[in-house]
Amino acid sequence: MTKRWEAALAEASSPSWTRRARAGRDLASFAEVPEAAEALLGLLLDAEDTAVTRQTAEALTRAGTVAAVRLIALAVAEADDNRADWLQTGVHDALMDSGGGLDVAAVCGELARHPEEAVRRGAADLSVWTVGNGL
Repeated sequence: MTKRWEAALAEASSPSWTRRARAGRDLASFAEVPEAAEALLGLLLDAEDTAVTRQTAEALTRAGTVAAVRLIALAVAEADDNRADWLQTGVHDALMDSGGGLDVAAVCGELARHPEEAVRRGAADLSVWTVGNGL
């Protein structure tokens, strides 16, 4: 593990929302690593601050990997309505800034066949969000 990765993992449990948000951004490229994935899912569902949710969702959407989008889908399936709104905002921000909606939509199509029901359900919601962006 690199020092940056270790530091981001430690910051994921910080009492500071800004450090947790930074951890979400820094860990997004490590979504396939089990320890990072666990921390990222916690950040997506952060109970303390919706900015952490939004910024982590945005970073994972920008990463656009199957592992990253899978984590968003899991969070969407578990989130209450308020948290889901902030997840959607983070996804929307990334899609509008990067025009990456087609890639995320393709990943959602792949996740529609995932063995976990929660992933399939969350991916279906994410897919609607990408269509809603006109991407």
